[in-house]
Order: sequence, then C-alpha cells, then structure tokens
Amino acid sequence: MNLDLFDSHNHPIRLDMIDADVVYYPAFFDQKKSDEFSKILTTSINWRQDNITVFGKSHPQPRLTALYANNNNSYSYSNITMTPNPFTKELVFIKEKVESACSVQFTSCLLNLYRDGKDSNGWHADNEKELGKNPVIASISFGEDRWFHFKHKTNKNLKRKIVLQHGSLLIMKGKTQDCWLHQVPKTKKTIGPRINITFRVIQ
Repeated sequence: MNLDLFDSHNHPIRLDMIDADVVYYPAFFDQKKSDEFSKILTTSINWRQDNITVFGKSHPQPRLTALYANNNNSYSYSNITMTPNPFTKELVFIKEKVESACSVQFTSCLLNLYRDGKDSNGWHADNEKELGKNPVIASISFGEDRWFHFKHKTNKNLKRKIVLQHGSLLIMKGKTQDCWLHQVPKTKKTIGPRINITFRVIQ
C-alpha cells in the first residue's frame, strides 16, 4: 500500500454554528487513498460489539467499535470501558495527516463500523472526563456517505446537518461538545458500510 498519496489541495469549510467551532474538509483524502483505507481497515481492525443498557434493558450496540492508542489509557462511555489496541501503521499515517490540519497531537482514536443503514449512533456529546475541557475531536469517514446531525443543548431551534463523505474530515473544537449534541441516524436506504475514526486526546 502506497502511503504517499494525499490531497493537499483540499480546502476547509467552516460551519456557521453558534457556540461551536466546526470545520469540514469534504475530500481530505483522495478517492484512491480513501478506497484503500476503507478496504484495509474493514479487515485489519480488531472490531467488537458491546452491549449497552437503555432503560434497564441490555441490547447489542448498533455498530462495531474499536479503540486504538499510543498509550494504555482506557476510554469509558455509556457504561462501556474500552482498552486500547496499539496503533497500526495505517492509523499512524492517517493520524499524522489529521494532526497537520488540527495542530493537535492525538493519543487515541475510537473507530466505528456502520455495517449498513440500520447501524447508528444516538444523540451524544464527546464530553467524557478523560477528554478534558473543550476537546478537539477530529472525525475521518471512509465508505458510504452518512448524514451527521447537530442540535444545540439549550436552544431547540438550533439544528444543523451535514453529509459526511468518503474521505472527509470533520473537526469539532472549542465549545462544540459543551453546547451541542450530535448523532448518526439510521436510514431506510440500502447502503454499504461506513468506517468512522474519531481522533482525540485521552488523558
């Protein structure tokens, strides 16, 4: 796999959102590179499916997940605690390219595999204590395009949605996690899988 291909001509789009700082690169990686990463990560990542408890009932999480890092710091959310795997060479390459856009040195990444339109991620904010105050969250997408929804925590009239494309990068920073929730909703359309990698600093 040639790790030298990178779309350096991609330009960022800043989303017009109050109480947030969100930047979107629609083609952070080019088509060829994105196709290669999508194929490799699907088979090389140590995917798992945890059970989550909602209203006292336990059921399988509607997606597969994995945690990778350059340290041993665990990550907990929704009563699930994950212990990291060591970064693969592909994840290191992606991480370094993302860091060049964010000016942040990330320690960890949480990966999600949405197998089809039935897989989803409900309303939440990436505001766990391990992430610290005003964390920078950098989200890379490979595979099928999926809608990504925002809604303000206190102003119900403030909503935003964007399609996260194959090879795109979404950076959320500032007060975004304090003031907004986000989700990847289910869809009834027949679609293929999508891999999402969210880079973060886990303290």
